[in-house]
Amino acid sequence: MGRPSRRARTLLMTLGVLAVLAMLFVMFSGFWTDWLWYRSVKYSSVFTTTLWTKVGLFAVFGLLMAAAVGLNIWLAHRLRPPLSAMSLEQQNLDRYRMGIAPYKKWVLLAITALIGLIAGASAAGQWRTWLMWVNGVPFGQKDPQFKMDVSFYAFDLPWYRFLLAFGFAAAVLSLIAAALTHYLYGGLRVTSPGARATAAATGHLSVLLGFFVSFKAVAYWLDRYGLAVKSSDFKAAGNWTGLRYVDANAYLPAKTILFCIAVICAVLFFATLWRRTWQLPMIGFGLMVLSAILIGGLYPGIVQKFQVQPNEQAKEAPYIKKNIDATREAYGIDTAEVQDYGGKGDSTRKAEQRKAADTAASYRLVDPNVVSPAFQQLQQERQYYKFPTTLDVDRYTDADGKPQDTVVGLRELDITGIPKRNWINDHFTYTHGYGLIASKGTNTVTDENEGTVGAPDFTESGLPTTGDIGKYEQRIYYGERTTQYSIVGGPQKELDYEKNGERTTSYKGDSGVDLSNPLNRAAYAVAFSEPQMLYSGAIGEGSRILYNRTPKDRVEAVAPWLTIDGDSYPAVVNGRIQWIVDAYTTTNGYPYASRTTLGDTTADSLTDSQRAVVAQQNQVNYIRNSVKATVDAYDGTVKLYEWDTKDPVLKTWMKAFPGTVKPKSDIDPSLLAHMRYPQDMFKVQRELLTRYHVTDAAQFYSGSDAWQVPDDPTNRKANSVPPYYLSLKMPGQDSQKFSLTTTFTPNGRPNLGAFMAVDADATSSDYGKIRVLRVTSTVQGPQQVQSELNGVPEVAEFVRNLRGTDSDIEYGNLLTVPLDGGFLYIEPVYARGGSANYPLLKKVAVSYGGKPVFKDSLPEALNAVFGAESTEEPTTPTTPPTGEPTKPPATGGKALQQAISDAQKAYEAGEEALKKQDWTAYGKAQKDLQDALQRAADADTSTSSGSGSGSSSGSGSGSASDKESDSSADSGSDSGG
Repeated sequence: MGRPSRRARTLLMTLGVLAVLAMLFVMFSGFWTDWLWYRSVKYSSVFTTTLWTKVGLFAVFGLLMAAAVGLNIWLAHRLRPPLSAMSLEQQNLDRYRMGIAPYKKWVLLAITALIGLIAGASAAGQWRTWLMWVNGVPFGQKDPQFKMDVSFYAFDLPWYRFLLAFGFAAAVLSLIAAALTHYLYGGLRVTSPGARATAAATGHLSVLLGFFVSFKAVAYWLDRYGLAVKSSDFKAAGNWTGLRYVDANAYLPAKTILFCIAVICAVLFFATLWRRTWQLPMIGFGLMVLSAILIGGLYPGIVQKFQVQPNEQAKEAPYIKKNIDATREAYGIDTAEVQDYGGKGDSTRKAEQRKAADTAASYRLVDPNVVSPAFQQLQQERQYYKFPTTLDVDRYTDADGKPQDTVVGLRELDITGIPKRNWINDHFTYTHGYGLIASKGTNTVTDENEGTVGAPDFTESGLPTTGDIGKYEQRIYYGERTTQYSIVGGPQKELDYEKNGERTTSYKGDSGVDLSNPLNRAAYAVAFSEPQMLYSGAIGEGSRILYNRTPKDRVEAVAPWLTIDGDSYPAVVNGRIQWIVDAYTTTNGYPYASRTTLGDTTADSLTDSQRAVVAQQNQVNYIRNSVKATVDAYDGTVKLYEWDTKDPVLKTWMKAFPGTVKPKSDIDPSLLAHMRYPQDMFKVQRELLTRYHVTDAAQFYSGSDAWQVPDDPTNRKANSVPPYYLSLKMPGQDSQKFSLTTTFTPNGRPNLGAFMAVDADATSSDYGKIRVLRVTSTVQGPQQVQSELNGVPEVAEFVRNLRGTDSDIEYGNLLTVPLDGGFLYIEPVYARGGSANYPLLKKVAVSYGGKPVFKDSLPEALNAVFGAESTEEPTTPTTPPTGEPTKPPATGGKALQQAISDAQKAYEAGEEALKKQDWTAYGKAQKDLQDALQRAADADTSTSSGSGSGSSSGSGSGSASDKESDSSADSGSDSGG
């Protein structure tokens, strides 16, 4: 019977040891895989700095807390009274003391260790606070109340508050532990007659109470500075930060008085070491509590009621001004250029306005928020590829070398579309996306011989892609949709493509973690809960595991102190696809600057399903786009570039993590050409400008000039209109600038209140300059314009015709462009459904000066809205087919009559085709119409000149040239319809 028992004990011990080893290996695997990943991306210093900072804080504060509590328990035990002096109440506790006595050292060790572990873990979470305090860089700006550098509030005060909280916790826990020990060993009595505490217990607990009150005194002193960053609800200004009149004239002196009372009270507690009585300290403590109620609570209420409220505007004006100045500086809107703008335009300048409209903006009719399904159906190529729901707007040069707005999207891997799902296919065979697809932003395919009418005009397409971008590495191993891990470079080949079709490949990039090491395989098998990694034959020499593959995840991992913009975007730079990621440094401690919640501020009508919200729901009151980051789509290389060279928050983090951020001068000019002003930064600034465009305290208090961001009129959801990237000319500018734009409406009203644009071109000397046009007259806002456009008779007819083809109308982005003192609204209109179940650009809606039109093309709509004559219809030169001789145009009266007759027939044929939704016939009719109008113009010129053939030919040629110049935009636009 004995042998099985020993075997059982041995088995249990073995299982226990194995269980402990397994737990340790699980813990080790997490640490080891993190270290391997950081080393693979060459940011191991971030891992070690963060790790040792956490370890140091854990050890120091864990030991301090354990020592404080343990020392007081030990001291209370040493100060216990002799057994003979114990009361009957205490003698009843003998059985507890006797039960603890054999294990008291272990009990003490267990209690202190547990408390130390909890305190250490809490302190380790403050690693950012510690690094900011120890590496803090001055802002060079002082707050208006205490004349302290802003760095004190941003870097120092949070650390001091943590130390204070730790001190309070240590004092309270020590007090509780000491009191329980004194009670257990007779130093304290609860029900027994006579003295309630021994002299030793009285002295000990008084000292601990003295420490607690001392910390309270420090808290009162720090609360004085905390008033500068305190948030409060101020009905005249909403979410308010900083001192108000009552803070400066009631709370501030109250905190100073309470500090003095707390110091005196603490001294009285310490004095009980000699006086051995609770009388004076308890009187002092009661006085402190009473003072806190009267001075800290009642007095400020009286000041607010009887001094501030009767004349609040005058009392608060100096503090409102401080808040305005600080908020504008903290969010970078203090340099915004605000100018008055009529908004209506001059109705007598139609011809000049029509001419100016051609160069006022590069009208982006291809809406990146709408055309993704067209990219998907026309360029997906394989069902396991997918484009983002919201595409991106970038700038690439056209055939003439001029920059043009371009809509781009990456063909990324979507494993849900893999024909046969299994572990090998998901993680070994299908590993990467393929190619960047680009489309012109300003026009679309119109020739039925070249593509579907109304579809995007692709400048880079196919699989592999070809086009204007040139040769580049098309494989996409790192992307926004790539959330799964892949194992590459080993025995198992990957699916790939070449011009002749599918082939296999093996990853050649220097990325990922080597899995040929058995320890690494075991660690990743545990970390990813994938036991097949241990024994799969698909893993061998050269195998590497790729994970943390989205641009956002990679930048967040290597720079955990940054807040990441919600929209990363791709660009082809020097033959590689680079993800460009905007990152922000923030703080919540800028004195007087009002706070905003990033997650709420950066939400709009597209964020729910189409693009992410920046970071999380964290409150900040200072933000800078201080870092531009890139992530290579092929090898995952992460590079951080210093963008804001004056930002003290970034300088602080660069001191904490030296060598992680490259200087701004290292940015390649080819990369710089694709960088742009970030959307989330812009949305934060526009939200603040709804109130803080006002710099006069009295006007700010009244709220009479407050704005709001209007709801998106093209979206059924009641969310803010998203900002739009658009190349345009602001008043006073000579040329178009790539900009990010938005509109404002007066608070509670639908008319247009202001228009805002920021220079978004990173190569521009005016990059980041905010220009605001404050509308001084009553002008229709976006929702009113949309309502009027919906009421145009042609829209109703268009919708009726669509119903016959099982198609639906879909509105694109409503673009707003300042033009000659007024605002020009441009909106592409798509049809979706029928034979092609993706959006096709069919119409263009335009409004100027309250006049909405709905036409087949942008030039036609511009002609109509500005009252252009019918003679300004689009024309195209007659170009003979290749190899045919050029014939001179027909001239004379007979030719003119024939041309007019042909034009009439072509027009009628086009109208008939339009009713039948026969786009092929419509396109042919438009070409015939253009040809007839050109012949009519030539014949008219020849007839009116009365000259010989030589003269007539020269005159006709010149006239046609002039007509072609005037109508070139129209000609290109018919293609848009």
